[in-house]
Amino acid sequence: MLTAFAQAFKTPDLRKKLLFTLGIIVVYRLGTHVPMPGVSYKNVQTCVDQAQQNSGLFSLVNMFSGGALLQITIFALGIMPYITASIILQLLTVVIPRLEALKKEGQAGTAKITQYTRYLTVALAILQGTGLVATARNGALFNGCQVATEIIPDRSIFTTITMVITMTAGTACVMWLGEVITDRGIGNGMSILMFISIAASFPSSLWAIKKQGHLAGGWIEFGTVVLVGLVMVGLVVFVEQAQRRVPVQYAKRMIGRRSYGGTSTYIPLKVNQAGVIPVIFASSLLYIPALVVQFSNSTAGWATWIKDNLTKGDHPYYIVSYFLLIVFFAFFYVAISFNPEEVADNMKKYGGFIPGIRAGRPTAEYLSYVLNRITWPGSLYLGLIALVPTMALIIFGGVQSFPLGGTSILIIVGVGLETVKQIESQLQQRNYEGFLR
Repeated sequence: MLTAFAQAFKTPDLRKKLLFTLGIIVVYRLGTHVPMPGVSYKNVQTCVDQAQQNSGLFSLVNMFSGGALLQITIFALGIMPYITASIILQLLTVVIPRLEALKKEGQAGTAKITQYTRYLTVALAILQGTGLVATARNGALFNGCQVATEIIPDRSIFTTITMVITMTAGTACVMWLGEVITDRGIGNGMSILMFISIAASFPSSLWAIKKQGHLAGGWIEFGTVVLVGLVMVGLVVFVEQAQRRVPVQYAKRMIGRRSYGGTSTYIPLKVNQAGVIPVIFASSLLYIPALVVQFSNSTAGWATWIKDNLTKGDHPYYIVSYFLLIVFFAFFYVAISFNPEEVADNMKKYGGFIPGIRAGRPTAEYLSYVLNRITWPGSLYLGLIALVPTMALIIFGGVQSFPLGGTSILIIVGVGLETVKQIESQLQQRNYEGFLR
């Protein structure tokens, strides 16, 4: 990987793209520290210093924003509205025929869906920005902080509208920065911004673990967490690269005097076909009951049961629910993102077949059978990786932050591998060596 980066900086075109990407990253990180109008940052810092941000309900969103959410900066919402809008559009594509038709139109249809995603991102940013302002006002953003309700001193309508507009504009700016990286830089811009947001929180979180540790001044806990993180990265790289290759043979056809087909290829089915989406779905779904109880201030029996069982990450009910939801959403997302019948029809149309399997419906049934078989280990792997932070809380006890969580590791490893692949592919295009050389 380091060799690929060194060679990339020696190539003028790639060097320009890499430097441009790094420049956009610097602008993005600066934006995560620009203050929001109408916020008392003295009170914000007081609450942040009490380390409430790591155990609250907003830790996942705060991670995707690079820590900007709990600092209430102009990029407080980060890239989360765009991620949510993309997932919603992807799910609606299966349900709404118009979106499905656009998806099949090629580049023009994809551009239209991207435009819809932008509009939905702005709408979600307005909604989430309003919710963030309301949450900060009633003190729910920092539970246990004495000055949490004084974070926004001015409660006028003008201040509220200004803050919502500022956060929406910040989200639109983040979306534009990601698209600029995709067009003129290296890799997928949104994925790289997500990568940077997560990686930016690692140093402070690791140092917090060292300060909270009790063995040898905290260095033993620090070293153990780093070692566990390295093992997790190796495991994730191994599983993310694993795939089941279903062989496909294309029949030889004669059109005029030319022959077509007669080639062999394969369909790569990844073990983790769903990626990190099931973990995000499960985390978001488990936030809903806790948020309802938090904003309702109810003392009923159901509210007490939720507070006792579904808001603490180390509770057995929470662990079991989280694991089962990840497994369910892994199968759900694979079912809507990979259509065996469509793949079988396309193979039949171009004269392709799986050796030993009839074309058409038997091929679709076989692909569905193989996909279900490999989704089981993939979903169990996702569930175990996602529970690593919870296990760390139980093992280390007083340590309240574990930066090398399942979601963060999955995203960082996935984006890192994809970016390196793109750099290597562009290097091969520019430094091709023939067989005589």
